[in-house]
Amino acid sequence: MTNPLSLISLKNPWHLLATGFGSGLSPVVPGTMGTLASIPFYLLLVQLPLSLYIIAVIVACLVGIKICQVTSDDMGVHDHGSIVWDEFAGFWITMLVVPLLNLSSADWKWLLTGFVLFRFFDMVKPWPIGWLDKRVHGGLGIMVDDIVAGVMAAISLYLVGRYAGWL
Repeated sequence: MTNPLSLISLKNPWHLLATGFGSGLSPVVPGTMGTLASIPFYLLLVQLPLSLYIIAVIVACLVGIKICQVTSDDMGVHDHGSIVWDEFAGFWITMLVVPLLNLSSADWKWLLTGFVLFRFFDMVKPWPIGWLDKRVHGGLGIMVDDIVAGVMAAISLYLVGRYAGWL
């Protein structure tokens, strides 16, 4: 049986993006490594006007369906752990709270809390995340659970900020 990772080539732009520029190839916690790798891109995105940030995240989600589908098909495995583009998009959704509320992107507590909350929802997969993860397949299935995890983490991030007195 062929190792699915042997079918990945970082010279292939679909694979390069799907693996989060190689971060998903980490032998330990590839989803967490993918989320970590998305932070520098978030720090660039958050400098954009809010409307462009939102457009960029929507495009990342829509194109992500294709990115994840192509790579999943090439590997012959649905939602292989090395595919982390969905973590990129989900984390960017979580962090949408910062530009929406006009908060400082340099304030580390928002970044750290957003990271922890997104990883929590992505790993634990409470309803409806787990339900979607089991029932929606293909590139859309790979993306949708992380999109919903990002939304749930964003709501939680707002609530933490509100009740912690950060707002």
